[in-house]
Amino acid sequence: MTPVAMRIGWRQAGRPGGDTPMRQPQFIRSSTFHWALMVAGVFAVFIMVLFGFIYWKIDDYLVQRSDRVITVELDGISGLSPQRRLEAIDEKLRQDPREVQLAGIFAADGHRMTGNIESLPADLQVDAAAQGIDMIRINGDARQHQFVRAVARRMRNGDVLVLGRNVDETMEISHVVGQALALGLVPAFFLCLLAGAWLSVRAQRRVEAVNQRVGRIIAGDLRERLPHRNVDEPFDRLAVIVNGMLDEMEEMIHALAGVGNDIAHDLRTPLTRARLALERGRTNATSLEQLQSVADKAIVGIDQSLAIITALLRLAEIENSRRSAGFGNVPLHEMLQEVGDIYEPIAENKNIVLQVKATQPLHLQGDRDLLIEAVANLVDNAIKFTPEGGKVDIELLRGKNETIVRVSDTGLGISEQDREAVLRRFYRSDKIRNTPGVGLGLNLVVAIVKLHGFRLAIHSGPGGCVEIICPDREDGSRA
Repeated sequence: MTPVAMRIGWRQAGRPGGDTPMRQPQFIRSSTFHWALMVAGVFAVFIMVLFGFIYWKIDDYLVQRSDRVITVELDGISGLSPQRRLEAIDEKLRQDPREVQLAGIFAADGHRMTGNIESLPADLQVDAAAQGIDMIRINGDARQHQFVRAVARRMRNGDVLVLGRNVDETMEISHVVGQALALGLVPAFFLCLLAGAWLSVRAQRRVEAVNQRVGRIIAGDLRERLPHRNVDEPFDRLAVIVNGMLDEMEEMIHALAGVGNDIAHDLRTPLTRARLALERGRTNATSLEQLQSVADKAIVGIDQSLAIITALLRLAEIENSRRSAGFGNVPLHEMLQEVGDIYEPIAENKNIVLQVKATQPLHLQGDRDLLIEAVANLVDNAIKFTPEGGKVDIELLRGKNETIVRVSDTGLGISEQDREAVLRRFYRSDKIRNTPGVGLGLNLVVAIVKLHGFRLAIHSGPGGCVEIICPDREDGSRA
């Protein structure tokens, strides 16, 4: 069992001894649930502060309104005659079914002349602004202490007029606010907790699914991939990226598994020939000329083996290269003309017409030496597989937001079935099995093209045609 599978199994099994039911649910220990709990707590504190602020503002508003009301009423009653004041107080109290009004007129010696206030409070300031004070309300024989907002004013005849208003509405408002807080905050708080628990369980299920897939990948199932949905979420984007990486790793591992066999096969043939030639020469050679002939055959086989090894080393060097920092401006038209000059004598020896069609001056950013090597490999293949009397063209074209280097010939061409196969290392078609080569030329081209961020297009059909497509950069400059 792999370490990942062991950890998964341990989490699912629980602790021994029957303690599993006593353990906390796993989602409660998750960071997602803790974050949801913290957010719910912050939300609850915010709502309580908000409701407290609302209650304070409402209470302040009610107090100020009561002060204005009793002050206006006091101004109106104080302007009446003494007898009319008494009648106005009695009428005011009769029209107060809610019993929130307090009023009274007290003589200069302090005794009550009318009203429902038992006595003039000693700490009530006369001729001052409204203030909160404790008064005794009388209703027949009943006495009741109430905290009210009251105003007292001394009349010209020495009487003291007192008007008050019970502000117990603020307590009712407090009760209403408390109910709203309980009915709104508590469900919202638990809803946040439920949402946190759901998100935590959802995340844990996805992580467990990933753990199981990763465990199978570690166990050797390279076809396994991480689960994801076609939605724009960070987890799914990460899964897509990881799956892409796994695709490349699987392809690389399969390629590496086949490279060893290919190397052994391609090296065994020339080395076997060299060994047999040397063995026969040692046994059968009777003169120096015969021995030299045997040695020449052995050297040819050894050179072929060295060519394979050199090509592999060069391919590894390019694939692992970090030379992009040394890229510079490369004039493609001049570079292609230089490649044409190099291969023109070789083409002439084979009676092949080699033409370079690169009149338009085009430049790009890249490694000039590597690009020459890539184009040279394509031209070398074109000349090699074009029969005598044929033609090879090297063209420089400008497409839509891209520059194209095209090498075409009148040779056998590449069939549709071989388009992908020719990119494999050491691949050699049956048609060209007897042609000299190690089957790594196009691999070198692919590695150089990939290093530059270009594309390689191989066209099938009669006559060979291979293109190196160089897209422009996002800033509009040439690649």
